[in-house]
Amino acid sequence: MIADSNLPLVLASTSPYRKSLLERLGLEFKVADPRVVETPLPGERPHELATRLACAKASAVAKTHPNSLIIGSDQVAILGSQILNKPGNHVNALRQLQQLSGNTAQFLTAVCVYHSETGKSLVRLVPFEVTFRHLNNATIERYLSREKPYDCAASAKAEALGIALIARMNGEDPNALIGLPLIALIDLLQEHGFSVL
Repeated sequence: MIADSNLPLVLASTSPYRKSLLERLGLEFKVADPRVVETPLPGERPHELATRLACAKASAVAKTHPNSLIIGSDQVAILGSQILNKPGNHVNALRQLQQLSGNTAQFLTAVCVYHSETGKSLVRLVPFEVTFRHLNNATIERYLSREKPYDCAASAKAEALGIALIARMNGEDPNALIGLPLIALIDLLQEHGFSVL
């Protein structure tokens, strides 16, 4: 395999959480806005949605970044069969956390690494389960007033105060919960010939 460790890396995301996670690897990379519509397709299942959007983000950014490795990622949170989107405001966040109280949600995070020169795309889906404590409205209101997690899927900002809402977590990579599964990403980069170390 030809090593592509000298290829530029581009993160196809404007998420500060994903940028912060990728910075942990100590790699040089650029950030680009993929500008992808994230509406589910008719009949699309949550894991299909996450995988499609991760790849769509990477391929969209690849058009303006030749001969680069593009990293796309997307997360879908589900409770039962219901998708829990980013709440966007206080009222929706309150409703989501009331639903999550005492229940287990699944966070499906897909990561795609796309080689813009060859068109080779590698993708992996990383599930992560979160069981929430029993939460009363006063607790939820205190959390929301302090954290304002309106840009986080399911209103759960686990890398900060949201950890106080959680009773248990189960999954192979806690970074997946924040939005970018680094273990899977390192594997995919290596498959493209890019060595992190």
